[in-house]
Amino acid sequence: MTKEIVKVPDLGGADGVEVIEICVAVGDQVALEDSLVVLETDKASMEVPSPLAGTVLSINVSDGDSLSEGDVILEMETETETETAAVSDAPVATETIAAPAPEVVAAPAEPAPVTVSATSIEVVSVPDIGGAENVDVIEVCVSAGDEIAEGDSMVVLETDKSSMEVPAPMAGKVLSVAVKEGDVISEGGEILQIEVVASAAPVTAAVAAPAESVAAAAPVASSGPVITEPAIVKAVPSKSTDSSIYAGPAVRRLAREMGVELTEVGGSGPRGRVSKDDLKSYVKTALTAAPTKGGSGAGIPAIPAIDFSQFGEITVEPLTKIHKLTAHNMQRNWLNVPHVTQFDDANITELEDFRKGLKAEAERRGLKITPMPFLVKACAKALSEHPKFNASLHEDGEQMVYKHYINIGIAVDTPAGLVVPVIRDADKKSIWALAAEIAELADKAKNRKLKPADMQGGCFSISSLGGIGGLGFTPIVNAPEVAILGVSRLTVKPLWNGSEFVPAKMLPLSLSYDHRAINGGDAGRFFTYLADVLGDIRKMVM
Repeated sequence: MTKEIVKVPDLGGADGVEVIEICVAVGDQVALEDSLVVLETDKASMEVPSPLAGTVLSINVSDGDSLSEGDVILEMETETETETAAVSDAPVATETIAAPAPEVVAAPAEPAPVTVSATSIEVVSVPDIGGAENVDVIEVCVSAGDEIAEGDSMVVLETDKSSMEVPAPMAGKVLSVAVKEGDVISEGGEILQIEVVASAAPVTAAVAAPAESVAAAAPVASSGPVITEPAIVKAVPSKSTDSSIYAGPAVRRLAREMGVELTEVGGSGPRGRVSKDDLKSYVKTALTAAPTKGGSGAGIPAIPAIDFSQFGEITVEPLTKIHKLTAHNMQRNWLNVPHVTQFDDANITELEDFRKGLKAEAERRGLKITPMPFLVKACAKALSEHPKFNASLHEDGEQMVYKHYINIGIAVDTPAGLVVPVIRDADKKSIWALAAEIAELADKAKNRKLKPADMQGGCFSISSLGGIGGLGFTPIVNAPEVAILGVSRLTVKPLWNGSEFVPAKMLPLSLSYDHRAINGGDAGRFFTYLADVLGDIRKMVM
């Protein structure tokens, strides 16, 4: 008997995936590929199959846990040593627990030599301050015993024209501070004494500052106190200037690393000076602040809460994770994308006659041939001819990214919510290949087998309500795509052929697009071309 650990398999890069169902219990006999747990990502649910057969000894997860690739799911006992089975759809990592090896007591090792770093005491003085004399010390930023880093502010000086912070030229421990608030000091005056590790040579920070001179640091002697001057003094505009930001070089550098605008951070120091603690507090607040309950996050007032039970009996059911994420994405896309929707009917009489003529061949292949493969093929052809629709706006809003591949997403309605699996290289596949892939993806979606990678990389989406009904609707663009096609129920309408009315099978289509990337003329040409291809299936292969 051997013990095996079953781990979370490759999730296509997803992390923090939620456990929504545990399919086994301790003591259960599990067969190969039996479902162990059901995981739900941002876009789909998936079942994790067992890579081997055996008895469940312990379960390491519970409903609601968040897992990532490699996390332990459960421990299993098998009759014989089993290699991890390769499951084509969802490989699962396993790990064999070997018997503990006998403890080996090693001879005591020779003690490693201890390196003792020499330290030196250095005196830091006022650097070149542009010829100013008798400058006021308006703030002392450190005290004896503080550990400071290179570039941290030591004191703030104020001339009759501006304020400036004097940064530390090196890292170390402050031994003593020679100045206090209200003192008057000139170039060369002692600010503090600092203890530094001799092996760590001071590094001069190169930060450009207006109206300040750059002085070379004094060489450090091998022993004894040394007067050292920082290379740069950062000038801060006076508080009377609207653009003033009262912060030292180290705080500014940290703000750049965090991507924080200092103008947004309130300073708690004297005269509103921004410290590192202010910056960290701002970031923490921004990360933990929850959006306004019920609000959109875009300044739109929230819908007021209503107690519906006062009007009658109600039932409250929580939304699935997919449903909640879909709602969030739809709202985000609707608020960010300026939508325009155009409508047209495509005469698919010839296409429908041809499709029905394929029924026998489809049965022989074990497929059900629906209009969707033809729609995908026609859209792929239209995207190839009109590359503006096979593009995305760059995140900077100033460039367009044109794609040299054609991947088309198909919206699938499942009990857990709406998902959009993607057909890759749709332009290179035949109608039969598309029919088979569409059926496979739809089956995976309904059985929660889709992986995150199955729903990524789309260029254009199709949302079809043809089997349900309706004369038309306005689909929401699935950003960063720039367009989506809505398909409604086919109807038979009288069509004038020049001499008489004849019955025609007309398919209502609605094209929503991002007006930042697509204008009305582009959409009109795309839509006309798409309708022509659907009306003459020969153009799909031309």
